[in-house]
Amino acid sequence: MLADLLRRRVVFLLGKGGVGTTSVSAALATAASERGDSVLAMETDVRAPMANAFGIKSAFEPVMVSDRLFAMVLEGRHSLEEYLKLVIPARTVMRAVFASRLYQFFVNAAPGLKELMMLGKIYYEAERKLGGRDHWDLIVVDGPASGQALSLLKMPGAARQTFGDSVVGREAGNIIRALRDEHETAIVLVTTPEPLPISETLETVAALREVGINPAAIVFNRTRTPNFSNRDVAKLKEQLIANGKASDAEYLARIARSELDRAKEADKALAQLRDATSAQIIELPMLCRLSGGELARALAQRLTDVRVESFSRETDAIGRD
Repeated sequence: MLADLLRRRVVFLLGKGGVGTTSVSAALATAASERGDSVLAMETDVRAPMANAFGIKSAFEPVMVSDRLFAMVLEGRHSLEEYLKLVIPARTVMRAVFASRLYQFFVNAAPGLKELMMLGKIYYEAERKLGGRDHWDLIVVDGPASGQALSLLKMPGAARQTFGDSVVGREAGNIIRALRDEHETAIVLVTTPEPLPISETLETVAALREVGINPAAIVFNRTRTPNFSNRDVAKLKEQLIANGKASDAEYLARIARSELDRAKEADKALAQLRDATSAQIIELPMLCRLSGGELARALAQRLTDVRVESFSRETDAIGRD
């Protein structure tokens, strides 16, 4: 499954806030670089949590994380100004343009222009050459939360209709084709077993279909499978009562049963996802006491080892993104 994702040029990761999209993005970028690919990890959060996880300073240009891994922040206004510098190379003219009130008004008023430039920047990097070959083997994009991400992905269609056959309209058309090309782009949804993330993931699948995009995979993150049954809980309770620890027995049994109930809900959530989409499902465990770069590296190893829809999940899981 990992090899299938990594053969694409661009992988977008989307998910409800708090489900671990940034950690999974960092893990995927790390796994790809460790197998020998030249990787650019791009994040849309200007607070740069992925850069922090990698232990580097955030920037609007690629910063080296390791020999084959670079990271950068993707921001609409900066992408627009970078694009304008390509078409208006004279520095004095550019300084005058950026300082003008008309430009400031245009940037703030033009619907979706910054978002379109963000997508344009991604595919510009995907097409960059170095010494006659592709500069990047893979670009991993840690997208914004699902609702904002959907607006971002829908923007090229709106721009194509608005700007028609103009330069902007043609660029929007190119981006639409790239987003829909399953050989070039993979959309990966990240979710956790809880009802709200699952519901939002299902809504995102439906919304993507409306614009002609099918998710390539769904990462079922922070899963956990108890290695005990209701029968084991009952035996434990009996033993504690027999040893004169009745008060502890009920408390511990309640905790154990809640873990079993959570596992059942996770199984139901997986069934919902399989019914709603043909996308491959990758299960990743909730890892204990890991965060930042340590968590990204651990998840990268899991991604390398994982088999689709058959991950052996851990039980001692109390992790955070």
